Amino acid sequence: MTRFVDLSIPITNDVISDPEVMRPKIQYMTHEDTWEQIAMFFPGLEKKDLPDGEGWAVEMLELSTHNGTHMDAPWHYHSTTDGGVNPAPSIDEAPLDRFFRPGVKLDFSHLPSGHVVSAAELEEAFAKIGYNLQPLDIVLIQSGAIYGTENFTDQGVGLGAEATLWLTERCVEVVGTDAWSWDAPFSHTAKKWAEKRDPSIIWEGHKAGRIRPYYQIEKLTNLAALPSHGFTFSCFPVKIERASAGWIRAVAMIEE
Repeated sequence: MTRFVDLSIPITNDVISDPEVMRPKIQYMTHEDTWEQIAMFFPGLEKKDLPDGEGWAVEMLELSTHNGTHMDAPWHYHSTTDGGVNPAPSIDEAPLDRFFRPGVKLDFSHLPSGHVVSAAELEEAFAKIGYNLQPLDIVLIQSGAIYGTENFTDQGVGLGAEATLWLTERCVEVVGTDAWSWDAPFSHTAKKWAEKRDPSIIWEGHKAGRIRPYYQIEKLTNLAALPSHGFTFSCFPVKIERASAGWIRAVAMIEE
């Protein structure tokens, strides 16, 4: 029997999971106030002509492609990839065969928020779960961020350039995190920037996509419900022309 595990957060007005400048806005139109929309197509139609006088339910959304559980394309990180040789692909150019693959979960939730996971820590984590990473595995990071809690965008560990390149060197092309960003939260990185003014630490995990392209899922949830490996992960992105990201319904399938 296959057990399906939903790993996606909802797109909602009610839970703050983005900075104010990026928050989604949903307008709900209900059966009581939409009969006139139907009447536009049927001249002379009155509300009483419809069953129980009800129209349809429909919603209007104002969204960023980075709201909710979504996948970043290499175009989000930089205009070029492969060391500047090729244009970075947008989400509509994503190879679909990469998005239904064996998944691996690494748990770094015991580390403090703002910690930048190193390549050595990745190696240790794989050794701990007794798993040999395979090409095109999808690697998911349980970061310690908890969706629905206060200051979600400041929570969780991040993966910097070193760890990201360690993964892509091993032919990993899709990764994911339950934090707001694959990188460490900006609020933590900003403190380091203020001290040393080292620009290489700013968005370094994302910028590793300049060297080798990879696709990155953010704002997953429920990763604690997964085993460390032995599941299949589905994460097909919505096809938005020339876009830097697309929303996904992230689902893990576990054979029991």
